Amino acid sequence: MSFSLNVKKEISKILNNRHCAIAELASIINFCGDIKYEPLSINILSENKIIIDKFKDIIKFIFNVDICIYSDNGRTYKISIDNEEFIHKIFNTINQNIYEEKICNSIIVNSICCKRAYIRGTFLCVGYICSPEKNYHLEFICNTYNQAQNLKNLINFFDIDAKAIEKKDHFIVYIKEAEQIVELLNIIEAHKALLELENIRIFKDVRNNINRIVNCETANLNKIVLTGVKQKENIEFIKETVGLDILPKPLKEIAILRLENPDISLQELSQMTDPIISKSGVNHRLKKINSIAENLRGKIR
Repeated sequence: MSFSLNVKKEISKILNNRHCAIAELASIINFCGDIKYEPLSINILSENKIIIDKFKDIIKFIFNVDICIYSDNGRTYKISIDNEEFIHKIFNTINQNIYEEKICNSIIVNSICCKRAYIRGTFLCVGYICSPEKNYHLEFICNTYNQAQNLKNLINFFDIDAKAIEKKDHFIVYIKEAEQIVELLNIIEAHKALLELENIRIFKDVRNNINRIVNCETANLNKIVLTGVKQKENIEFIKETVGLDILPKPLKEIAILRLENPDISLQELSQMTDPIISKSGVNHRLKKINSIAENLRGKIR
């Protein structure tokens, strides 16, 4: 089962109180409802039975009415309501006009808990969240511009920077920041999914930090080795052309130590001197040796 489907399964079980159930009912009708006018009917159609079951549970919870679910060979699920009196009762309850564009009425989402419920119902219908192991992306697929703007503003009420774009014949409201996706999951009360995402995010952050450290250490080691090889080449050049005895005693000591230990760092090299000198002191002496080698090469040329 996908991460997105797990989120929907978790939030489908939430049914807190009547006013929040009404907000969630409004979202399902707005995003999954197909309204016919001659004769008047409401159809809720989906391949995801979780949505159909939730709609049935809400109708039972609010109106104490049982409705039937129809299935097309177990692939598509449908609820159809054709009782005009009951349809008008539903739309009066969600405070919407049957003949107007399907966006939530501000009265229905007046309280914070109802805003949460409406967003939760919307995610159930048209929401998608990518597996956090792959990427951080959450989106809602809306049918109209006004629907997308309405939803975006509702989400942004919670200090989330949701964005809306047009894509083909739909409008997408999306969130890409991991922390804001976590906050959205908290808003819709998908707490198990939230914890799973946080665990994955922590693991990924630790792994990325380890990779950065390893890459940095590898780069440093490569630099140390390359520098050491270059220094060894210069010292061997001096040794083969004029001999190391021409070097002052402090430089000769470092030269011999570097020849014997071409792969170690300056700090490690400094600990081998007698008496011990600083890392910068070792570096200064090796630079002098490099300079002597370059001068010798210039004379030979």
